[in-house]
Amino acid sequence: MSKATHLDLPVRFGTVGSPASTPKNGGSMGGIARLRELNLSALELAWVQSVRVSDETCARIKEAGVEYDVALSVHAPYYINLNADTEEMWQAGRERLLAAARAGYKAGATDIIFHPGSYMKRQPAEAFGIATERLREVAATLRKEQVAVTLRPETMGKSAMLGTLQDAITWGQEIENVLPCVDFAHLHARAGDGSFNSYAEFSAALSLIEAGLGERGIKHMHIHFSGIAYTSKGEKNHLNLADADIKYKDLFKALADCGAAGRVLSETPNMEEDAVLMQTTYQRSVAKAQR
Repeated sequence: MSKATHLDLPVRFGTVGSPASTPKNGGSMGGIARLRELNLSALELAWVQSVRVSDETCARIKEAGVEYDVALSVHAPYYINLNADTEEMWQAGRERLLAAARAGYKAGATDIIFHPGSYMKRQPAEAFGIATERLREVAATLRKEQVAVTLRPETMGKSAMLGTLQDAITWGQEIENVLPCVDFAHLHARAGDGSFNSYAEFSAALSLIEAGLGERGIKHMHIHFSGIAYTSKGEKNHLNLADADIKYKDLFKALADCGAAGRVLSETPNMEEDAVLMQTTYQRSVAKAQR
């Protein structure tokens, strides 16, 4: 079976989790093959409940990623909180994050995405300090074990949670092998007032990333994107792009104009269709920027 080649673009597009159109019982390997059929080239393995994957399966996933030229990352389990208020809760979350990183590395994943947690009644500055030291220790453990992955705390969609854009940038500045996972839909929903939804605001965020992290940040981006429903308290649920108010064309124009590179992963309900739409929209923006 011949494989389509990756589009000659600085940004790869794909899905968080195998596409819904993956053949039944296809697993991650089937998802990788299906993405290539769609001319997409990135997959985030959605290990969001637990990490239960054998070394043999990891090896097969890695082999498929190489064969089909699909870049792999992992979404670690949801039950991680860098600011957990008991040592027992933190140790459980720490082990989940380490397990995702270790197995992900065996599966050929280069990046491990995770939710950094909530404020847990602490002031944001105190919570951020606790989270930073814990993330520093996890990153050091992985370096010691020679697990060569980038840990990516995700920007979050509710004001009660760690994970502002500045949080993610600062962690990337202070800790080796840490960079942001920038969820632009979450950032749109976080304030709850409809802001962060324009070319100017998207461009300003990208400028902030480049100023804080340099080429390491702007040329190796890992982006989540979807439509999103929200209230005054932030995110409610993901939506298809056609059903949402988010100005996705403005985002992809901003990415093209600033010369960003990396990956964009769709998290909409019809994720593969919207991933193709995102890629097509971005491709047009790149063509215009090069004129």
